[in-house]
Amino acid sequence: MPAFTLYGSRGSTNTDRVRLTLAEGGFTDYELVLLNLQKGEQKSKEHQKRHPWGKIPVITSAEGFTLYESRAICKYLATKYSFPLLPRDSDVEAAALFDQAQCVETLYFAEPAGRIAFEKFAKRFMGLPPDDAVVSDALRSVEMFFDVAERLLQHKSYMAGNDFTLVDIYYIPLIQRLFACGYGDAITSRAAVSAWWDRCVNRPAIERMLAADKEAAAAAGR
Repeated sequence: MPAFTLYGSRGSTNTDRVRLTLAEGGFTDYELVLLNLQKGEQKSKEHQKRHPWGKIPVITSAEGFTLYESRAICKYLATKYSFPLLPRDSDVEAAALFDQAQCVETLYFAEPAGRIAFEKFAKRFMGLPPDDAVVSDALRSVEMFFDVAERLLQHKSYMAGNDFTLVDIYYIPLIQRLFACGYGDAITSRAAVSAWWDRCVNRPAIERMLAADKEAAAAAGR
């Protein structure tokens, strides 16, 4: 029996955040159960017992422990299985900087980037037109975010300091979505941000998973 089950969906940035964490940790002892979001399987009574808001991802351990919200899941897994993706507990300042960087990612990046992803990516599958005003407003916020990140990354290698951590993983799925929506220049036009991005996606485990997902998506589209 696997250590836990991960309930998610292909193409879900939140699910991919967890999968990237597991890939980077080299952990494979889990089962991935895919829910069809277009059919509303995440809203089923069965799934709402796992996630009361009917969202993904969720993990359920063999012992019955259940946890939802992608960042909470990532941090739990990194702690439980000792992935080298968190600062040492004894380094209080590094831990504080990690928490600070996590708040920055959630509040200043993921919120506007998520709006772009919904309008330009998710709505396409729903057969709905994007709201260009929402996209323009969100894009301004994303550009402002990366202007600040450009200055900060001139003095450190990664978002929480000089070590690659979970916080860097948190960015990857939504930045990929920005590229897919045609807004990759927000990253590539800024030298320090672009160099950071390359350091992240060229990590062997991350690179393998992204390449496998790209190949699977191409196969599904044939």
